Amino acid sequence: MLAQVHGKPQNSDSFRKLCCGCVRKSTGKAKKKKSVFWGIEVAETLRWHGWELGKETIKHLILKNVHEKTQKLSYRCPSTRFFFTVFPQPITLSPGMSLTLPIIFRPSEKREYEDSICFKKAEGEFSVTLRATLPRPCLSFPAAVQLPICAVHDVTEATFPVRNVGDLVTMFAWETPSPFSMIPDHGVLNPGAECMLKVVFQPKVAVLYDVTATCWFGSEEKQKRTIQLKALAKYPYLWVSVTGEESEGVQPGKFQDVLCFGSVPVGTTVEKSVEIFNMSVVDAPCRIERAKDPLLQDHVFSCAVSHGVVPARGKMTLCVRFQPQTVGEHSTDYFTIVSAGYLLQTVLKVVGSCKGPLVSLHQHSVDFDWISLGESLMQTLKISNVSDVPAYYQFDIDVRGSVFSLDCPCGVLEGKTTLVLKVTFRPTHPISYHRRVVCLVHHQEPMYVDFFGTCHSDTAKPAILQARHLSWYRTNMVRGLTFYSPDILSVMLKDGKLQMDQKGALMLPPEISQDKPLKEYVEANSMTEYFLDGVSSDVALFPPHVSVSPREHDFGCCVPLDNVQSLPLCVTNHTKGNITVVWTLSHSSTFQVSPEICDIPPLKSSAFRVLFHPTQLNSLYAAELEGFAFYKVLRHYSNIEENATICPSWCLTVRLRAHTYEVEREHFIPQYILDVPKTFPPVAPNTDTYCSMLLLNTGTTLITFSVNQAACPSVLVKPCSGYIVPGGHQIFLLSTHPVNTVLQQHILPLQLNSYPGHTKEIALRSCGESLLLLLEGDGNLYFKPVYIGASATRMYTIKNCTRLPMVFTWKIPQSDSKLLSVSPTTGILQPYEAMAQTWTFTPDTETKYLLRAMVFVRRNSHPVSPKSACYTLRIVGEGVLGTIRAQKEHLDLGNVLVGDTQSCSVVLLNDGICSLKYILNVEQLITGPCDPKEVCSDPLALELEQSRGTIPAGAKASVQIKVRPARRLHYTWSIKYAVCSSTDLASTKEEQQPLCCVAARGVYPTLGITGACSAGSASGISTLHLWRLFSLDTLNEYLERDPAPTELTYRVPTRHSTCLIPPVYTPLLLDFNFGAAPIGSEPTLVMLLLQNKGVVPLEWAFLFPSDQKMDMEHWAEEAEFSPHELHQMRIQDNQLFSVSPKSGKLLPGQEESVQLSHRHDFIGTDHLPVLLKVSYGHEILLNFIGVTVEQGQRYVHFAFTKHLFTPIAIGTSHPPTQIYELYNGGSVPVMFEVQLDDVVRIQEENFQHPVFVCLTPRGEIPPGTTGHIEWVFSPLEARTYLVDVPIHILGGESALITFQGVGYNPNTVGDTATSSEVLSPSAFPGSAKLTVPGQAATLSHRGICLGNIPGCTKASRLVFLNNISESKAVVFAWQINTHKDKRMFQVVPESGVVQPAETIPCFITLRPSGSAASFCSTDLVCEVYLQESLIRYERDLQEWEKEKERQAVEFTITEKDLGTKKKSKSPAGRSSDSAETENLPESSAVIRKYKTLPPIKNHSMPNLPAGHFERRLLLDKEARQVWVKPERPKPILLHLGVTARSYSIEDFFSNFTSEFPQYFSSCPFSNQPLENKLVDGSRDRDGMDMDHKWLSLAAASKQELQIVTDTLTSVIRGLLGDTQFHDAVRRSLNEPIPYFSQFRGAEPAKHQDRRQCSTVLSRASALPDLYPEKDGERKEMRQDTSPNYDSPESQEILHHEQLREQKEVKRRQPAFGSLVEQVLENTLQNILMEASCGEVVLTARPRVIALPPSTSPRTANPAPPPSRA
Repeated sequence: MLAQVHGKPQNSDSFRKLCCGCVRKSTGKAKKKKSVFWGIEVAETLRWHGWELGKETIKHLILKNVHEKTQKLSYRCPSTRFFFTVFPQPITLSPGMSLTLPIIFRPSEKREYEDSICFKKAEGEFSVTLRATLPRPCLSFPAAVQLPICAVHDVTEATFPVRNVGDLVTMFAWETPSPFSMIPDHGVLNPGAECMLKVVFQPKVAVLYDVTATCWFGSEEKQKRTIQLKALAKYPYLWVSVTGEESEGVQPGKFQDVLCFGSVPVGTTVEKSVEIFNMSVVDAPCRIERAKDPLLQDHVFSCAVSHGVVPARGKMTLCVRFQPQTVGEHSTDYFTIVSAGYLLQTVLKVVGSCKGPLVSLHQHSVDFDWISLGESLMQTLKISNVSDVPAYYQFDIDVRGSVFSLDCPCGVLEGKTTLVLKVTFRPTHPISYHRRVVCLVHHQEPMYVDFFGTCHSDTAKPAILQARHLSWYRTNMVRGLTFYSPDILSVMLKDGKLQMDQKGALMLPPEISQDKPLKEYVEANSMTEYFLDGVSSDVALFPPHVSVSPREHDFGCCVPLDNVQSLPLCVTNHTKGNITVVWTLSHSSTFQVSPEICDIPPLKSSAFRVLFHPTQLNSLYAAELEGFAFYKVLRHYSNIEENATICPSWCLTVRLRAHTYEVEREHFIPQYILDVPKTFPPVAPNTDTYCSMLLLNTGTTLITFSVNQAACPSVLVKPCSGYIVPGGHQIFLLSTHPVNTVLQQHILPLQLNSYPGHTKEIALRSCGESLLLLLEGDGNLYFKPVYIGASATRMYTIKNCTRLPMVFTWKIPQSDSKLLSVSPTTGILQPYEAMAQTWTFTPDTETKYLLRAMVFVRRNSHPVSPKSACYTLRIVGEGVLGTIRAQKEHLDLGNVLVGDTQSCSVVLLNDGICSLKYILNVEQLITGPCDPKEVCSDPLALELEQSRGTIPAGAKASVQIKVRPARRLHYTWSIKYAVCSSTDLASTKEEQQPLCCVAARGVYPTLGITGACSAGSASGISTLHLWRLFSLDTLNEYLERDPAPTELTYRVPTRHSTCLIPPVYTPLLLDFNFGAAPIGSEPTLVMLLLQNKGVVPLEWAFLFPSDQKMDMEHWAEEAEFSPHELHQMRIQDNQLFSVSPKSGKLLPGQEESVQLSHRHDFIGTDHLPVLLKVSYGHEILLNFIGVTVEQGQRYVHFAFTKHLFTPIAIGTSHPPTQIYELYNGGSVPVMFEVQLDDVVRIQEENFQHPVFVCLTPRGEIPPGTTGHIEWVFSPLEARTYLVDVPIHILGGESALITFQGVGYNPNTVGDTATSSEVLSPSAFPGSAKLTVPGQAATLSHRGICLGNIPGCTKASRLVFLNNISESKAVVFAWQINTHKDKRMFQVVPESGVVQPAETIPCFITLRPSGSAASFCSTDLVCEVYLQESLIRYERDLQEWEKEKERQAVEFTITEKDLGTKKKSKSPAGRSSDSAETENLPESSAVIRKYKTLPPIKNHSMPNLPAGHFERRLLLDKEARQVWVKPERPKPILLHLGVTARSYSIEDFFSNFTSEFPQYFSSCPFSNQPLENKLVDGSRDRDGMDMDHKWLSLAAASKQELQIVTDTLTSVIRGLLGDTQFHDAVRRSLNEPIPYFSQFRGAEPAKHQDRRQCSTVLSRASALPDLYPEKDGERKEMRQDTSPNYDSPESQEILHHEQLREQKEVKRRQPAFGSLVEQVLENTLQNILMEASCGEVVLTARPRVIALPPSTSPRTANPAPPPSRA
């Protein structure tokens, strides 16, 4: 198969041709590239590398047969001597076999070699290249590298391989332009080695990079190779979004986002997330930086992420943690999200507050009343935590050694809970007990509760202690009376040295107190009361009554157990009475006091001894000893005379510790949790600050603790020692007193379990916080220049740089209060919070300002006379003036659709140095043909998108305006501006300045019908008649108006109807009457030329009822239809009416033709409402009407039942003839007859004056043509005349037509007003641009208007016939239908041939009759044929006629048996059946060897309706059997409407005097013979009487009439040209009036004489003057004429006079004038024809030829001419 394709491969896509002409196929990827040549697989190239001189190198070339057949081939040796192989011999390869051919390379010098070995097969030749190369460096890498898109200041990278494809070790080095870099940028590659290089891209600018990197390689000779690096850099855009709702307390400022944590429990950690969105298309690296503050700040906010990459179009979640440490502290911090290169910086503000427990005791004292010794009493104490934060509480009392015990002395109180504690009173001695116990709460101030009760024994019954006694005691203590015993106070009370106040407390008498105000007990701060006890500090709130020393003691190591030293204890009585000290001892306790009870005198001390009896080794011991001291007199109640003197007992406590660990034994390792803050809460300098510490015992053994106060004296700790039971906890309160703002470090050692190795060093910091406020910009605030009276605002930030809240207050001098203001003026700044404030600057003069404002800051906790700091802010501003101008002062938007909106922008320019805030105002002016009162109430048609705004200094602003005109008028808007000030935003009109003026014209889309023509069945309808059938004048007139509001219900074509007959929103309904045609005839085609007469584009559409109906479901459709709906559905389903195209768009001035057609498929009248919709304009309902009649039916199409005659002036002597047209829409001629009964009646009513005269009362109309009925309307009065005239159609339907005529008075209306309107050239419809399908030629005019012309003249017009075909010639022939038109019209040339793309001028000449005035409205038809179709028709017709002549003498013998001599008459016709020929005898068959042509038959196929397919098949079959006579091709009819109005000479001269000289009169009266007048006049003998003078001439012959006509013409022309006759007429006018003239009116006679005289003079002046002479010369010649003819001079003069008179006579001859007129006419026609052919350019500029000066000598004094005398 391969051998049959002659060297062409089977698949051309997989083969390519080599230089030798063969084709090879690639085998794919291999080490050696192979190809297949006609089934032989072989390497394309054989290469030698690394060869040496003087040595032979052998390479083997392998040939393999990959075809399924045996292959034979031969080869030629290489052409050079450096490559050679074995001697060539034929090679035969079986399928799949291979052959190895050795190729030997023998070099002679060190250079590169190349050769080839050629193989030959039957299919062609192919070759293998042999190439030996020298070792050289060569690197291989891609030509271009595309790096990923990268953000500015980010880094992206890409890798690509570099391979050493050379034979040498190669060094390389890269030269890379910025911002690219190579890693590595240099290196060494061995042959065949490969390395991966990295391209790093780090852009600095966001642009598209396309750079070239150069790689230099090689050792001896440097070679270079380039790579194209392409990358795109983009700017990143990060957007920070805070999830969740923001807090209400967050103050507004410059910060884009605020992350609010709210109130967070102390010691807990809350985490919230922030989303960072990357809105760009590049990955955006970012860093999260914390605001750097040199001052001390505990970072309670933390973020684990310090940097990250936000993916493109993605987001990154940033987690922020908040861990507050100080209860009640508001924390504020700032994080900055910084993109790479610091391009974007977003500040994230984080705020939060710390909340702690809120624990309270329901009662501040527990009263146990009294009980007997040995009994116990239990009371309840409620403690509540109203916060949701759990609270650690602890009552500072050792319940093991106290008379008061609690069931839960320490614990955890959950949030929102209440705990009921049980307090038990177990007295050990009959005394009054009172102990004030402190309740410690972690992260809260301590609370105090009073436990008191009385114990009675049988012998001792002390006074019962009550709560009022405690209140009196505290009041007496403040007044210094409690250091006296009750008995002394009683004596003093009796002696009058003391008195009792209203509350029952003791007081000094007024004379002793010297009217000093009484001191009252005020509850001290619990923290102050706790620390100022006189023991922990040197300061006490009240002096102690009894003191014990020491309060704390550590026995240390008590080993051995029996050798423990006792502790001496000293109790001092500071009162002035005897006291008794009673110790509460428990027999199970290891600590005992001796003595247990002891009395101490006033101001004395007593010694006690504490004994420690440990029971076991290696144990911890701790306890609190409790004792009560009381006045001795209180032992029995009888010793108390006044209750006010009762004093409660004082509680004494001693904390003891000890351990029994042996020296070699290790103490228990404590298991604990210590919760301690790192920093004391911030306070002002020289102010105490407190914090709490919690130590939890998480082990199972007791923990003892002690704090070495001496190691850290700056910090007070309570309690300093004690113990913690397993599972319990201890709450410490710490206090310090920072004296300055220097940071202090406190190291507090806490020893546990009495072992130095278990000492915990607690590090605390404290610092006094001063009032430090940071002002932005170093205290300077600069304002831009501000317009005088206007305000400028700026945001200014202040920051609290301390850990304490502060209150700020701005103070502005009173003189600057009107210029400067700030908001807010006062407020609170939380710790480290920055607040942006709004400053407003309002200048009042044109000057520069330097203002100052003060801000005072103070602590919020000291409202009364606080210490405050003051900072000064310096404000710089300037007040200036400025103006605004528009970039375009006049802006014309042009034409805007009414109801539509057009937008544009007005650019405002501010050339000043200050920003201007403006207000725009618009004033509207509407001009045009309108009522000013009506349009003044129209709303503003111009809308400003933004009537207010601000323009920065030296900038511009764009204000969008929308214009929506409501009327078709001219709008002018004046835009004014006023610069706003801060006081009056609404400026008055006096302050407004003109800015610009905007103008627009409201327009509607204006559609017009500029042309109409018909084709098909309506080809015989004239253009004027078609114009009336389609009511195009009314349509155009309505389209010029403004649309009604209802028409704009749907501005664009819309399916809005739910029924088959859509609703009508237009007030106009017009008929589009397609006329009538027989059924089966070709469709009626009407071409309309639509033109956009407006100035805006428009869209139009013809909407059938189906185009307006909405698509609905079948179930929603109505099941029953009305007959009208069924009629419309039938028309639309069968497409009887069609419009193509149905819609379109027209630019201003653009035209488009639309084809309307009506198919005559069904008999009857078709009606279809079609909506002509112009978008944003009119919608007009068009009633399409078409009539289809039966074949052979006589039918005249009456489109209108009313006809309007042209208005005629009353008194017209020769009323014009007017025409009423009848169109025969049938297929047969029709006869019509006009019934004139009502016409006669009108004549009788008008005094026998013929108002209406029908000149053609009967006639015949051929099918498809228009017939004319001529009428003469002669009004008698200036009024409207109506007459109903029946028109009978013989054999058809008659019609009653109403004829209406209007008579008018020419003196009021105007002489020529009506005729000028009717006959103006612009009134003629039609456009020459409109063509029908298949039209090959066009006329330059659809119609010509000759205007008003007098009788006996002629008027000509030039019309061009254009052949629009580029390749086919056309034949034309002008047809003039009626006999009358043939007499009046002449077309030159009447027929001819127009070559392709050629133009032929045609001259149309009208010659109206002289006497009968008429309205001429004639349709001239030009029949156009294609020349080739006529030639084909003539050729076919000649063949048909020849065949017809041949068949006329030919006959056919039909006898079957000629041998029997039976003769029968042959039929006249000839059979063409082949069977008849076969039945003939052999001899006859030989004679009739050839069949004749079919029989000739005149046959024309009738026009059949569509759908009758069977009848058409029968006719086609018959046509195949009969040779039909060829039909003449149907011509294309070009209609040329000609309109004119002819007048009699008298009427024309009286009405158009100035136009009369423009016409040439060929005969004085008429070109029409008299017999024609008589014939025409005899037509109306039924209605009018004829003059007897005309009747007498009826018997004259034509020759006689012609002689009379010529004679009268000569006489009249002679009189008109005779000057003597003119003078005689003038003299007769100057003669006195004869006597008989008084019998007639003077005015009519004078008017008539003037008219006759002017007529004669005008006619005389209108004659052509071939020999012009001056009037003066004529007079002179007449005067110089002398009767003396004897002299020679007189004879010469007489001879000249005779010659002149002869010339005058010749000049007055009609033949001479006609000849001159014809010569001039032919000359002008020739010039126009040459111009149309391009031989003469009429518009060329005339050339002036300057002649040289004459060289003939001039005479200085020329002789005078000889005198004529």
